[in-house]
Amino acid sequence: MHVMNFVPGPVQAQIRDAIERICLPFDADYWMRKDQEGGFPDDFHQALAESGWLGIAMPEAYGGAGLGISEAALMMHTISATGAGLSGASAVHMNIFGLHPVVVFGTDSQKKRWLPPLISGTDRACFAVTEPDTGLNTLKLKTLAVRKGDDYLVHGQKVWISTAQVATKMLLLARTTPVEECKGTEGLSLFYTDLDRSKIEVREIEKMGRKCVDSNQVFIDGLRIPVEDLVGEEGKGFSYILHGLNPERILIASEAVGLGRAALKRAAGYANDREVFGRPIGQNQAIQHPLAKSWMELEAADLMVQKAAWLYDQNLACAAEANSAKYLAAEACYHACENAIFTHGGMGYAKEYHVERYLRESWIPRLAPVSPQLILCFIAEKVLNLPKSY
Repeated sequence: MHVMNFVPGPVQAQIRDAIERICLPFDADYWMRKDQEGGFPDDFHQALAESGWLGIAMPEAYGGAGLGISEAALMMHTISATGAGLSGASAVHMNIFGLHPVVVFGTDSQKKRWLPPLISGTDRACFAVTEPDTGLNTLKLKTLAVRKGDDYLVHGQKVWISTAQVATKMLLLARTTPVEECKGTEGLSLFYTDLDRSKIEVREIEKMGRKCVDSNQVFIDGLRIPVEDLVGEEGKGFSYILHGLNPERILIASEAVGLGRAALKRAAGYANDREVFGRPIGQNQAIQHPLAKSWMELEAADLMVQKAAWLYDQNLACAAEANSAKYLAAEACYHACENAIFTHGGMGYAKEYHVERYLRESWIPRLAPVSPQLILCFIAEKVLNLPKSY
């Protein structure tokens, strides 16, 4: 008989307690300052690196903790739920899942060269896949990498590349075979290489929220990538990045649940303290019921996150669950943040109460890394066996 246990074990409790301790100096005022002024949260990133948390899901042989996506998701949830939200989570997000294709398909010498500096925080990586003209149609990427002797010469553009302002390394998906010569998912190759700013222009995109973790348009003009920076086989890059997609969906879902819970905590606290007509507003059902509903929605989303992470860690199929977790968590988070603003009334529109910042950040998991509409299409086609719609 399969026994399901929802009580956190000692490892989970240790992770939560340790991350909460690290996050303690990085309070709401710290993240408000970062939201207003920008600038990467170097001290926060370094605090996690020095305690070894950036390698939570990396192999022990290269300095990681060798734990699963379940533990990594708990870590990301905890960061977000302290009130750091997506600003804190996104500062380390790429470290946790991004190099998974390298872990699976890289050579031993590549892993020795690349993973320890990432885990120690001396290297920072960005994930360069999306392009301005192809969106989520990844198989039509145009960035071209042409083999010239022992190097590849790369030209192209990428967009919405997080942390490219501060990154030293780049995981790049580029075309090595013209699209008209390709069958199926072939023709794209994966590289992990130095972000050479003499050949790469990084232009920041001003955006609604999460100002301290930059998003960018990246222009690559004549970048030379040595052949030893190719991950796996040429032309197989698309199949390699698929190995990182489910973990990414699980992690961002966990971060969204954390953000929703941070907003809910502030809303409940305000509803208890704020008195109107001689009684706390939290005594009114019009205030209570939306918050109670958000609590339930976040709990349900969290269960799907846990299920998807458990399936992934057991090497079982989890695409439907990972996509569902991302969809459900993003919606629950958004509505919790919205309800937090309604609970605060006019004060919810004021920056000093933090919930307007949470609402702005709650748009991120709704929009990225895949749209809610494509998730619905995926479930319809792959789970319900309905005809493909696109």
